[in-house]
Amino acid sequence: MAMSRAALFQMTSGISPEVNAAAIVNAAREAGAGGAAMLFTPEMSGLLDRKRERAAENIVIEAEDRVLAAAREAAAREGIWMHIGSLAVRPDGEGGDARYANRAFVIDDNGEIRARYDKIHMFDVDLASGESWRESNAYAPGDRAVTVETPLGRLGLAICYDVRFPALFETLGRQKCDVIAVPAAFTVPTGRAHWHLMQRARAVEASAFVLSAAQVGDHEDGRETYGHSLAVDPWGEVLLDLGGDTGGLGFVDIDLARIAEVRAQLPSLANRRDIAK
Repeated sequence: MAMSRAALFQMTSGISPEVNAAAIVNAAREAGAGGAAMLFTPEMSGLLDRKRERAAENIVIEAEDRVLAAAREAAAREGIWMHIGSLAVRPDGEGGDARYANRAFVIDDNGEIRARYDKIHMFDVDLASGESWRESNAYAPGDRAVTVETPLGRLGLAICYDVRFPALFETLGRQKCDVIAVPAAFTVPTGRAHWHLMQRARAVEASAFVLSAAQVGDHEDGRETYGHSLAVDPWGEVLLDLGGDTGGLGFVDIDLARIAEVRAQLPSLANRRDIAK
């Protein structure tokens, strides 16, 4: 397969879905003009609002989500695939868990949804900085790994805190993913300590490219995110780092031949053995 270009969109999402949607649509236009086959956006691209009562007014079922609709229209208009890192969506239907889903979407160049992934691992932590997060209070976890064929090869899906759980990436690696997306809204303290380290480790473990579009900077709801959207190759080398200051679009060329080279040199997936318990 020839080299394919990906675009990573580093955002400072706010409390208005309309504003965030307009930013994604503009990024799709720029990504297409820049020759990208696929655009990647961060976790919670459509809404980042820690005030739950206010946020609830803007969280709807998937079929009514304005950001998703705008992204699908932009993908079809620009002829580009898109990975919407995640959106907060309400459950659709009666009964079951009433909590939201933190859901990623893969959209093809006709605007059709090719895959959905609900974040599996919930960010329930108390940080030394005084920050306290209880994602599971509002969001129900997903329960399955998801892969999908794209112009960049087989894409595996993860979201933010998932990056701390190697078993998911081992599963994606054993499914021979070429690329794994890890959209994020990382806190600054955890980002400084672990962001680059974990992205590189997961790429090496899965022998795959890791593309991580991230939220950055000071947000309307008062939080601060780390940024540093990354593209990492299967050897663990950082190909792109968008820094921690501002949003914007970055491009990276994905050479899938590199995956075969690394897997031939270090066949860790093939050499893996089950360990007796």
